Amino acid sequence: MTKWIKILLLTTLACSALPALAQPLQHQVVSTGLAHPWALAFLPEGRFLVTERPGRLRVIEADGRLNPALAGLPEVAAGGQGGLLDVLLDADFARNRTLFFCFSEPGAGGNSTALARAQLSSDRSRLEVVQVIFSARPKLASSAHFGCRIVESQTAGQPDGLLFMTLGERYTRKDDAQTLGNHHGKLIRVAKDGRVPPDNPFVSTAGALPEIWSYGHRNPQGLAVAPDGALWAHEHGPQGGDEINLIAPGRNYGWPVVTYGENYGGGPIGAGLSAQAGMTQPLHYWVPSIAPSGMAFVTSSRYGSQWVGNLLVGSLKFGYLNRIELTKPFGGRVLREHKLLAGLGQRIRDVRQGPDGLIYVLTDQAQGSLIRLLPP
Repeated sequence: MTKWIKILLLTTLACSALPALAQPLQHQVVSTGLAHPWALAFLPEGRFLVTERPGRLRVIEADGRLNPALAGLPEVAAGGQGGLLDVLLDADFARNRTLFFCFSEPGAGGNSTALARAQLSSDRSRLEVVQVIFSARPKLASSAHFGCRIVESQTAGQPDGLLFMTLGERYTRKDDAQTLGNHHGKLIRVAKDGRVPPDNPFVSTAGALPEIWSYGHRNPQGLAVAPDGALWAHEHGPQGGDEINLIAPGRNYGWPVVTYGENYGGGPIGAGLSAQAGMTQPLHYWVPSIAPSGMAFVTSSRYGSQWVGNLLVGSLKFGYLNRIELTKPFGGRVLREHKLLAGLGQRIRDVRQGPDGLIYVLTDQAQGSLIRLLPP
């Protein structure tokens, strides 16, 4: 073997041992012209269902064509952070065409977050059999902190017919989050007809509203069920202190007694505590705040095995999609974070994994978009 052949062989072996360079993540705009889109669901035949905060529900065709707003929605108190918010298809949607949505509901005293069920008409032009199955109490004059993410809970890996929904503390009523006689700053669990499950943690507690599952929340706008059935949520902190929490029944998550944030403009909140006995610590928190919205686990291998088990969270404040690596798939603690789509310069409001295994996001803009992330 000559000297030059040896050099060539050694060079080839050395190069083959180097790690492959990561390919940049590409994206595709599926549809645009959406007015502050808030939530996304996947209809059969590749169609999408999207809520717009001003009070419209839209079907987007598989080719991106945007259909007129659906008829049949109840009155929505649109303004500020309020409007038509989350949407969820029933686990048996293919058979019963049932869906659930939450919105800011007007009424005596102001407004509050409400949960409704309905059926999508066969021609996808309207909602039918619309029924409000839960209304948060009390209503008050506020345009902030509605919460309003919905998921269907699971038992042994299968949907169990119960719904979780997040509720904000309405900003001006932060102390309500620590009392059980109201729905402000709570996470609730109800059946699909609005009835209270008998094993909810405060059903037998005097003075407590029976729908409450957990309390001490600020403004949770992310909710996801991990493949093992665990319930994950995130919530907006004040100035700093956004949190990821593992939700368990009856737990107190601390707001506003404990927080890793501070008042807007500076200064401690309350006694300035970040921990107190009897109050559950977050799995992770952000200082400064990223303003999180939307939440999904990656179960698909379309983006490579390193994505499987990651948690995805949108950032409104900084305009990126946060891919969060955990110390074990779908669990453990936060290991590292990756900022994706930062070049868009748009607020990421919702993130979902589609039936095709691809990731989709909504951008919360006056001319918002539905965007598909393409595998490398």
